[in-house]
Amino acid sequence: MGILTWILFGLIAGAIAKLIMPGNQGGGWLITIILGIIGAFIGGAIGVYILHWGDVDSFWNFRSWILAIGGALIVLWIYGMATKKST
Repeated sequence: MGILTWILFGLIAGAIAKLIMPGNQGGGWLITIILGIIGAFIGGAIGVYILHWGDVDSFWNFRSWILAIGGALIVLWIYGMATKKST
């Protein structure tokens, strides 16, 4: 159930991260969702392996949301830097 929860977190976290970090990253909503899912997995890995907060307990766990949104912000920032056009 943990992986499915992180995918759902990623869908929502990608949208929230895009609201928090607006900009011209490009790619549209589909890329934002995919980056959100990747970010949620990265946030989950940080929570489990670095912070030792454990796995996703439930959908309403505040720490899980922070990890998912934080991971999505990191991935969205990296994607924006990688696709940034030099002028």
